Amino acid sequence: MEKTPLEDWIAYKIGIRPGSLSREAIEQYQLARIRQTVALAKEKSTFYREKLSGVNPIKIMDYVQFSKLPFTYPQDIKENPLRFVCVSPKDIDRIVTLQSSGTTGEPKRLFFTKEDQELTIDFFNHGMRNLVGPSDRVLILLPWQLPGSVGDLLRIGLKRLKACPLPYGIVQDPEAAIAAAVESGANAIVGIPTQVLGMARHRKGKELAGRIKSVLLSTDYVPQAICQVLKEQWGCKVFNHYGMTEMGLGGGVQCSDLLAYHLREADLYFEIVDPETGQLLPEGELGEIVFTTLTRQGMPLIRYRTGDVSRFIPENCPCGTILRSMEVVKQRISGKTILAETDFLITELDEVLFSINGILDYQSTLALTGGKDCLTIEVKTERKNKIDPVAMRQVLHTIPAIQQGLERGTLEVIVGESCEFMPISKGTAKRMILDTREQQQRPSGIQHS
Repeated sequence: MEKTPLEDWIAYKIGIRPGSLSREAIEQYQLARIRQTVALAKEKSTFYREKLSGVNPIKIMDYVQFSKLPFTYPQDIKENPLRFVCVSPKDIDRIVTLQSSGTTGEPKRLFFTKEDQELTIDFFNHGMRNLVGPSDRVLILLPWQLPGSVGDLLRIGLKRLKACPLPYGIVQDPEAAIAAAVESGANAIVGIPTQVLGMARHRKGKELAGRIKSVLLSTDYVPQAICQVLKEQWGCKVFNHYGMTEMGLGGGVQCSDLLAYHLREADLYFEIVDPETGQLLPEGELGEIVFTTLTRQGMPLIRYRTGDVSRFIPENCPCGTILRSMEVVKQRISGKTILAETDFLITELDEVLFSINGILDYQSTLALTGGKDCLTIEVKTERKNKIDPVAMRQVLHTIPAIQQGLERGTLEVIVGESCEFMPISKGTAKRMILDTREQQQRPSGIQHS
């Protein structure tokens, strides 16, 4: 198997000869960088000056000591992002505003220097080498028009590896995107899972069969059902990328074995903690992803809680790398809903609904109706492509929370169909179950977990 190209890149970045990188060398480098980041943040950031007032960076001698430092939360950034900035305003090259999920809540604002963005470009340059090489033509189905946007940085990274970037943008019309791919000679695609699925399941999607060799899905969680459709329709390999704006967009990417993310370990230090206690978890246990920036100057973040759930995989990756392997992220802590006293996740809906031929996207809402929980699912389909309601109900009944709710008589499921509906999450926003039950007046004597 081909080893991830990230390994030699990281070796170069930390001053180790390619081919001789070791876990010990990475961990020594990361610990030294952690001390530098804490020192920088304490000196330049008013937030961390207060938050870490009793911390002496020089005395952080191991990761156990570091794990005792307080966490940084998304709410901290929302309340006063300027308190995190460690450079002069004239050195800020890009400001990104992230709207909160749902309809309320203050947005987060993230600040990046030109050098911070250069780190991301460098990661895209090397991380994309799993998928493409020189002369490959890559259709970028992400926002790219603004300098410093994710598509723009990816465009620059691809040019550096001598591939040909083809910026397109968010897919509004699958047929137009398919035509652009064909006319431009694209043989690779980077895009949002449901939007690329819409292209594959479009009546003209077969035109890309045999043309596309690799697809990278990003910005939202990637259902295996979607990966399977793309493989079957186009005969391509489907890669999964993990990142968030707070990380500097890139965090990790799958190698050619497609089993787990390999991480951007020269720029980020990752931990997995118990979501309730905050305690570090051993390798192999599921918990919340926490990261610390190691090389960022504009707005360093220390022990930032992502809300994403994953685990470190103890076994070695078949590709042979010594880099850490993180399991593909399948859920957010905030995305878990309780239904019939059972955990209910949008990822469960993803896997069963996207496995049904003809479904392009869906939106789901939970409400209280007549003393019962009511789950409404509206699926988006191609025109003239009707979904069998019996098949739909059969797959929904395989989800434990739905099955139990129906058996107990505490749940009603309504399935609708449309070829025009607008998803709850638009653009690059993550999809979610819209749970309105807390906002409704509950009848006396009826309790919902």
